[in-house]
Amino acid sequence: MEIVTRKILVALTLILVLLPACAKRDANSNNSPSKTITNTGSDTMVNLALAWAEQYQKEHTDVLISVTGGGSGTGINSLLSGTTDIANASRAMKDEEKATAEKNGFKPQEFVIAKDAIAVIVNPKNPVKDLTLEQISKIYKCEINNWAELGGEDRPIVRLSRESNSGTHVYFLETVVRLGDKKDKSIFCPKTLLLPSSEGIIAEVRDNPNAIGYDGLGYITEEVKVLGLAKELSQPFVLPSESTANDGTYPISRNLFMYTRGEPTGAIADYLQWIISPEGQAIVSNLGFVPIKGN
Repeated sequence: MEIVTRKILVALTLILVLLPACAKRDANSNNSPSKTITNTGSDTMVNLALAWAEQYQKEHTDVLISVTGGGSGTGINSLLSGTTDIANASRAMKDEEKATAEKNGFKPQEFVIAKDAIAVIVNPKNPVKDLTLEQISKIYKCEINNWAELGGEDRPIVRLSRESNSGTHVYFLETVVRLGDKKDKSIFCPKTLLLPSSEGIIAEVRDNPNAIGYDGLGYITEEVKVLGLAKELSQPFVLPSESTANDGTYPISRNLFMYTRGEPTGAIADYLQWIISPEGQAIVSNLGFVPIKGN
């Protein structure tokens, strides 16, 4: 009887010890994310994507969102290879990329999630205030090489651009350097310094009085000078802003995209719906980008 009683006491002690541990493990499992979303691509969009992910995860503790940059091309290639759920892109997918997707068994779904204005920037010491798109095109084709040709000081022009895997690079090349002419096969002249990040362009323009660069509006700081732009000399020069991007008066604004492998479902669909909701679009404004109309 004594042995039986001792065994019962030992069993009861084990139960009392294990119960709190089990309860703790259950509590932890309830707080652990059960759904994971991978989001890769545009460096222009990476800060926006991180802000979205952080806020969404606060409100949806069962979801873990992994955000990485690398450029629009990197995001789209990851989508094509099936290594990301959502690709961020500051340019539209190319026809050949869509064809590759269909060969891989899916049709990409495109979502416009914000807009952006591309600001052309110079050092604050540069007296030049305005440029036409044609003048900027000639700068990046090495047809204009000195600021004196544009009403500035006698200084050589230092050209800055994002690297070729950047969607911003592709957009600026097609819209500004080539002036929207699809037959034009011009590229950035060899004297153009290619930088890997938006922050790098801001830093170089800030420190170099001869530099000119371009960047998404959400990255612009008071350390650089934003130029007014016009399509032609006969038109008014316009500064980039949320209002001028939305009303079309600023000549180089664009859509920002997210792409999925086919029609999204489940957690991915819920996340995209939240991004285009008023709550998600409020973050767009807070970071200096342009919300989708109607939000």
